[in-house]
Amino acid sequence: MEKSELNKAIEKTVLKMAMEPNNTEHYHELAKYYALDNQYEKVISVYESLLQIDPKDIQTLLNLGSIWFYSKEYRKALKYFNQAMLVNPSNYLVYYNIANTYAELKNFARALHFYNRTLDFNSEDPEVYNAIALLYHDFEDYVESKAYYEKSLSIDPNNLTALIDLGNVCFKLFDYKTALDNYYKVFELAPKNKTVALCIANTLSACKEKEKSYEYFDKAIELEGDNYKAYICYAIAKSDFKDYDEAVELYKKAIEVNPKEANAYILLGNLYSNIKKFAEAEEQYKNALKINKLDPSIYVLVANVYYMNNEIERAINSYRAAVNMRPENDEYKLVFIQVLEDYIKEARKDDLLESA
Repeated sequence: MEKSELNKAIEKTVLKMAMEPNNTEHYHELAKYYALDNQYEKVISVYESLLQIDPKDIQTLLNLGSIWFYSKEYRKALKYFNQAMLVNPSNYLVYYNIANTYAELKNFARALHFYNRTLDFNSEDPEVYNAIALLYHDFEDYVESKAYYEKSLSIDPNNLTALIDLGNVCFKLFDYKTALDNYYKVFELAPKNKTVALCIANTLSACKEKEKSYEYFDKAIELEGDNYKAYICYAIAKSDFKDYDEAVELYKKAIEVNPKEANAYILLGNLYSNIKKFAEAEEQYKNALKINKLDPSIYVLVANVYYMNNEIERAINSYRAAVNMRPENDEYKLVFIQVLEDYIKEARKDDLLESA
């Protein structure tokens, strides 16, 4: 709908509301038009006015809950979803939305409880099983996650979400064969799916099937979409197979795609560090620091490079910077203290030799 048409529709609906102020259908209509115009503050205002007329309008309660959910205002979302549950305690969508909200709040027990309540009213929806599987996945219980994805696929064998995510779970369980079986099924159903082509490539790389993995990395890059992640994954695989020069070029391509993202600089720095090109590693880590100046982990990486290159004083300064930024991090403190103590011992040893 064109902007001018939308404005006319809004004006017309406002006029109808003035003539019939208690007709809730007009409120729903106006909210729809404001949503089409991305005026969500006005959508909320219209729905709040509607609830003054009919506090039990379940669609309004669900819509308001969803707006706050997607705004990541989860407590506000729960307020409306809970009201909807009181209005209609047998509506499975209410429980599903509540469960999703608790999942975002990382409250495993409450999320699982409401997913199970959803199943009490709708036990044949594969998306509910996918959601439970994802919940277990997020809490790193991959065995349970796998079981729920398999349940989803028993209902809908071609469910792309379940096939991809089951592949991801199997990958984390080091069951690469099953992971590949699922990824290949998806690629047959959706041969233009860039994500699954990349999943296949990564899995083949983990299986040490170099040429096949490179074939799928190339396919992933050719498919439409952002190649930042594809270049990085390909570069990691090239590094694993010791094709270092090609890995460097791929990291540089990732940087060209997104020069304001620190990850590619850090990974390229790690590669240079591993092959003992310390000056190049330092340069990449400092590029990353230009983006994330307050990331202590990057200062630790810089310090490690200095330490490996026997520039101990510079290493100590960088370790100290990381500790000052995160004084509660015991790992940073232990490394800093150990390097400092070794440096002091070495200095005292030299002093003793000079005085002997």
